[in-house]
Amino acid sequence: MEAARWFWTRRALAIIALGLLSRSVATGWVVIDKYLGDKYLGDKYLGDALYAAMMYAWLRTGLQAGPAAGWAAGVMVAIESFQISGIPARMFGSGNGLARIVARLLGVQFGWADLLAYAVGIGLLWAFDAPRRRGGGDARTD
Repeated sequence: MEAARWFWTRRALAIIALGLLSRSVATGWVVIDKYLGDKYLGDKYLGDALYAAMMYAWLRTGLQAGPAAGWAAGVMVAIESFQISGIPARMFGSGNGLARIVARLLGVQFGWADLLAYAVGIGLLWAFDAPRRRGGGDARTD
């Protein structure tokens, strides 16, 4: 079980690194670097997908794949729905540095496309996890 925790912890850390790189380095891949109108895919939807995949990986350290995917999706929908309240936007507009960081992590504007990006991130990592599940054991127990 400890090996599986380390396996998923490493995945979560790698996803964090990819997320940071996606915000700071041009990849040369049009789907990541291309601007769509005033939106930058690498800054927006790739980041959303990685954020959700990171949540799945962290939850996967202690849960089986199905519950981890369900909880990750639920958490991401809750975070996105919380943005409707306007609280994160007010936090971001405040002069408090910590409040601004938390607001940036939560997001400040609801978007349906964000929910799709979360589903893609969780779905891709869940699909990556499938061969481990089919191999006769659960990734958290091997």
